[in-house]
Amino acid sequence: MTSQPTHRRVFAQSFNAVAAQYAAARPGYPGEMFDAVEEMAGRTLAGAVVLDVGAGTGIATALLRGRGAHVTAVEPGAGMAAQLRAGQPGVPLVRGDGNALPFAAGVADFVTYAQAWHWTDPARSAPEAARVLRPGGAFALWWNLPDTDVPWIVQQEARLAARVPGHHEFGLSGDAESVLLSLGPGLGLRPLSRVLRWTRTVPVDTHLAMLGSRSYFAVMDPDAAARILAEERSELLALFPDGLVVEPYRVALTVAVKDGTD
Repeated sequence: MTSQPTHRRVFAQSFNAVAAQYAAARPGYPGEMFDAVEEMAGRTLAGAVVLDVGAGTGIATALLRGRGAHVTAVEPGAGMAAQLRAGQPGVPLVRGDGNALPFAAGVADFVTYAQAWHWTDPARSAPEAARVLRPGGAFALWWNLPDTDVPWIVQQEARLAARVPGHHEFGLSGDAESVLLSLGPGLGLRPLSRVLRWTRTVPVDTHLAMLGSRSYFAVMDPDAAARILAEERSELLALFPDGLVVEPYRVALTVAVKDGTD
């Protein structure tokens, strides 16, 4: 994204080098989250026109389609887009940037960002979402976050923060509602936030690959990253001797409905 400072842009573009790993190891999102999106938006995803921005490898795109939505994926990165095309060849895919959406005004029922809005400039991407939404449409933002109410997650995040430069440097998830409100009433967006919790159980190698697909690992020297992940393997196997890691997540969800009615 050319408007971003170089440091942020390097992190944002790092996913293209680990796109296959990202597709294989990153978690999806629970059905309850999509129920909450519909409840907070006051409309169903079934039959809705959805622009899934920062779609990445298409994890959320596939789940939105599973709810019956008509989804166009929007992704700026070549590596991530290639993974999406390979996994979901029938999905319309536009190479584009949330800061300047290549769509006419009033074409979408939902604009969604899964794990991606923090890579945009909110002062540009929020007005763009409002522009392409129909009146009564919904701007939905969500992130899977490690659940820091769980002690082993607290300990793991502390180890990573001490050893990995840029650890969660570009997070925005907990502030999405306040950021939207700070942009003023002129946007015509009324945001609400909610937190949901869920878990998945995966082999330790999948958990480590998930960690390695985070931007702050992707930009590291590969040998240094491998050493840290090897030490994490030892820590995890002490906690989960059967080799199956129970990953606890908090989903930070913000939905902002655009003023007006269809």
